[in-house]
Amino acid sequence: MRIIFMGTPQFAVPVLDALVQAGHDIIAVYSQPPRRSGRGRALTPTPVHARAETLGVPVLTPVTLRDADAQAAFAAHAADVAVVAAYGLILPRAVLDAPRLGCLNVHASLLPRWRGAAPIQRAILAGDAETGVGIMQMEAGLDTGPLRLERRTTVEGKTAGALTDELSAMGAAAMVQVLADPDAYPPVAQSANGVTHAAKIEKAEARLDFSRTAIEVERQVRAFNPAPGAFFEVNGERVKLLEADATLGSAPNGAVGEEREGFTIGCGEGLIVPRLVQRAGRGPMTPAELLRGFAIAPGTILS
Repeated sequence: MRIIFMGTPQFAVPVLDALVQAGHDIIAVYSQPPRRSGRGRALTPTPVHARAETLGVPVLTPVTLRDADAQAAFAAHAADVAVVAAYGLILPRAVLDAPRLGCLNVHASLLPRWRGAAPIQRAILAGDAETGVGIMQMEAGLDTGPLRLERRTTVEGKTAGALTDELSAMGAAAMVQVLADPDAYPPVAQSANGVTHAAKIEKAEARLDFSRTAIEVERQVRAFNPAPGAFFEVNGERVKLLEADATLGSAPNGAVGEEREGFTIGCGEGLIVPRLVQRAGRGPMTPAELLRGFAIAPGTILS
């Protein structure tokens, strides 16, 4: 098929690769414009942009698709279908209707649960037992379109990074499957029940609140790994908590008690046992390594 691919982050790259490997003709890639990053503040293309360039596919980075010229340019590709994976721009009706088969989206949740920007993190934070990925026929509403195919997986114990990689691979395979025979996967309307919204993750949410239960804190740790990174402050310094276990027990909220292999953190209910932490400007380390060069007295209140 003649495909326009629309995506921005690393999540979308395996989808693009799978389409190429399946023999489809990627006639254009749309991605978010390059942004300044790093110490030198150099303009950096998105992961999808960079991958498309290595594949020799033309890349377009419009700021908006709402103006007539952008819509005309999109339609001029005469695509059979547009495949969308975490693109980041609202697609107006003129764009949705331009390809012969419309626009198909790889969405990383079990719709209608977690419509919106951060479905993977929200599923972890909510303690969902399972999540998945769906191939959705896009329409004007926010992730409201009918589903053509859905695949499921478990959530327990997985970080957002690991779950993102898993769902990306699942979504890539599902999209290839649908495009191989679209008539075999007719669109089925989403349920009207169980609708939830996956709001964008704000950096402030990554500050750990030890007045919560240890189970909730452990979910924060997984949901914000690798980014933005769950953290607490102690001795005037921010420390990221990359991996942790929730256990039974009690201690004053936020208190730290030394153990043989590190320390424990008291929560509103239960205890958090850190397994991997990171100081600012340092690499990941075990709690024991942290405490050898960064003393935390028992009873210290973390914030």
